[in-house]
Amino acid sequence: MELYLDLLSQPCRSVYIFAKTNNIPFEFKNVSLFTGEQHGEEFGKVNPIRKVPALKDGDFCLAESIAIMQYLAEKCKTPDHWYPADLQKRARVNEYLSWQHMAIRWHGSKMFWLRLLIPKVLGTNVSQDKMDGALEDLNHSLSLIENKFLQDRPFIAGDQISLADLVAIVEVMQPVGSGLDVFEDRPKLCAWKDRVQAAIGKELFDEAHQAIMGAQERVGQMDGSKMQSLKPKILRHFM
Repeated sequence: MELYLDLLSQPCRSVYIFAKTNNIPFEFKNVSLFTGEQHGEEFGKVNPIRKVPALKDGDFCLAESIAIMQYLAEKCKTPDHWYPADLQKRARVNEYLSWQHMAIRWHGSKMFWLRLLIPKVLGTNVSQDKMDGALEDLNHSLSLIENKFLQDRPFIAGDQISLADLVAIVEVMQPVGSGLDVFEDRPKLCAWKDRVQAAIGKELFDEAHQAIMGAQERVGQMDGSKMQSLKPKILRHFM
């Protein structure tokens, strides 16, 4: 089994952590998003959508992180708590997975780009109004994770970690990579993060997030040609 990943990507980190936590054997195929390897001919044969993560299991190819993790959970018969058989617990997981991609994912990613990539790569200061609006949206999503999805439970679906928590934590960590402490003044979110980290294992958690936590240094060391190659993508998404 091959997994095509770039650990700067939140969905890639969730797939990577899930496979490693459950001792699922796979070959790591690095696809560098910064250098545009997702647009290469060979990767296009695996995933014509041209996005990571992607899975290749024999002749079977699969895109989209949620579909990949659900496939791995079923194929490899991972412990039930990841994607519970219980109807209502699974519904809780599905509810979060259905919500997150247009909420916390978008808002966390936007903050990462506004705080780090746009100023460093374009040399353009983001207006305070735009930054304040993005931070407000992010805080709204973080509050929903705390008050709607977690409530008084240790994890989103109950007493044990699930795919919902795994998908949530990688998104919450994305703006942290830009230097924003999202856990400040949020003890409930911080305690949940500690439980997720303990369930995954600190060593694996840190390994998976090493690239994003070093993003500020990495961007600061980019040469001019790499900066230029990133500009069209930034302009297309945010300017």
